Amino acid sequence: MSTQALFATRASRMKASEIRELLKLLDQPGIISFAGGIPDPALFPKEEFAQAFQTAMTADHSDRALQYSVSEGYGPLREWLVDHMRGNGIDCGAENILITSGSQQALDYLGKLYLSPGDTALVGWPTYLGAINAFDAYEPRFDRLHLNGNQGAAEYAAAAGEGRVKFAYLSPDFANPTGETVDLRAREGLLDLADALDIAVIEDGAYQALRYEGDAIPPILALEQKRKGSIEACRTIYCGSFSKTLSPGLRVGWIVAAQPVIQQLVLIKQAADLHSPTLNQMATEQVARTCFDSHIPMLRRTYGARRNAMLQALEDHMPDGVEWTRPEGGMFIWLTLPEGADGAALLARSLETVKLAFVPGRAFFPDGSGANTVRLSFSNSDEATIREGIARLGQVLKTQIG
Repeated sequence: MSTQALFATRASRMKASEIRELLKLLDQPGIISFAGGIPDPALFPKEEFAQAFQTAMTADHSDRALQYSVSEGYGPLREWLVDHMRGNGIDCGAENILITSGSQQALDYLGKLYLSPGDTALVGWPTYLGAINAFDAYEPRFDRLHLNGNQGAAEYAAAAGEGRVKFAYLSPDFANPTGETVDLRAREGLLDLADALDIAVIEDGAYQALRYEGDAIPPILALEQKRKGSIEACRTIYCGSFSKTLSPGLRVGWIVAAQPVIQQLVLIKQAADLHSPTLNQMATEQVARTCFDSHIPMLRRTYGARRNAMLQALEDHMPDGVEWTRPEGGMFIWLTLPEGADGAALLARSLETVKLAFVPGRAFFPDGSGANTVRLSFSNSDEATIREGIARLGQVLKTQIG
């Protein structure tokens, strides 16, 4: 018997992230990459982190920094997050917060908590690839979440078959991969749908802080709390992360939810990794208190200018028939090519001829559709590089689609 024959059935659903695999190609000289949705390391608050780690390793703090800790997370960091979430309209206590090893771990835990084989997860079409991968291990079916659409609770429930709908997942602000934002009406409508279906709402707030224009829209959890009065009555689960604002390498994220949800997630974390690294949490807490409020405006100015550069370059170089989103924030612009075009073939041609990388859109669709779409990230390239890269893309597209 082969080793693979012993694997659980869920192993057959686990696939390598196309983005992570693509990143392996980018060490080639001369490559311009709009592929990974990663922050620019030049913008990390490195001096603040150096000081924070030095402080954590002093005699007064090192015993705690290097020791086992509680599964819920480092207390001072959770208290900072209480204030941070209050600034976003969400009134919670430290008991409503669990620290995770990045928000990706949060999605895995939530999939484990909610999904039995055959249950339905409602997601965008397209949606975040990491969410598809995290949930898919628990053997669900995926159904398309129609926001501002005509599909109601009865239709979703009927489509679920013998399983049941368990949650709706979305990133309402500047979503990965499209960069689009869910408007206030659609957020309110989603809460109505969730109540009618009696399901959870998983709100991925990874990009919420990175708004470059327009007025902020309250998080879904804040809207639900306004309706119901207390976080303990809310079905929305908010997932946050420091990866796009302070540092992705430290892997510090968090979940905000009603206490019964947090308590169950704590049990999952105890079985998985006991707790997220205390040293990283301590350093993140100090840096957040020291400079978060001043750091975010700088990120908005820098990334906003890069978004503007990419949007203008697309106007200048894209052939007829190509459409794209115009995000108000985040890190991504989504291209839709004419019907019949193939993003994967375009990538192969682009790498070969003009040394440009991006992500074909098919990976973001649970059913493998969307072949004629492409995700571009502007966060890790300066404005001159963005203009050059989009010019190269336009050159390839004009030869491919005319």
